[in-house]
Amino acid sequence: MTLTLIDRTRRTGPDIDHATEQGADQDVAPEAPPAQAPDPAPRRAAGREADGLAVASFVLGLIGLLAFNLLLGPTAIVMALLSLARRTRRPGRAYLGLALGVADLVVLAVLVTVNGTVAWNLGA
Repeated sequence: MTLTLIDRTRRTGPDIDHATEQGADQDVAPEAPPAQAPDPAPRRAAGREADGLAVASFVLGLIGLLAFNLLLGPTAIVMALLSLARRTRRPGRAYLGLALGVADLVVLAVLVTVNGTVAWNLGA
C-alpha cells in the first residue's frame, strides 16, 4: 500500500491576479516551498534553562543571606541577569534573585564593617 501526499496550495498574489486579468493562458511556475521554521525544541530548552536560572538565582540568594554570602551573592546576581537576558517566563523570581544577591553583598558589607572580618561569628 502506497500513500501519496499531494500539495495543492491556492496561489494568490499580484502576479497571479495580474495574469488572470489579462486573460493569459500561461502556466505560472510553481512557487518554491516555504522555508521550514527552525525546530522549536532548542527554543523550549532555552526557555527551561532560563527558568531554571531564575529559580536557582532565587534559591542561592536566599541561602546567601545566611551563609557563604561572599560566593552566593555574586552568583545569584549573575544567574538572575542571565535569566532575564534569555527572556525567562519567571521574571519575578529573577528579579527577586537579583535583589537577594544584592542583599547578600549588603549583609557582607555590614558584617565586614562591624566585625572587621569576612567570617561569621554566631557565638559569644
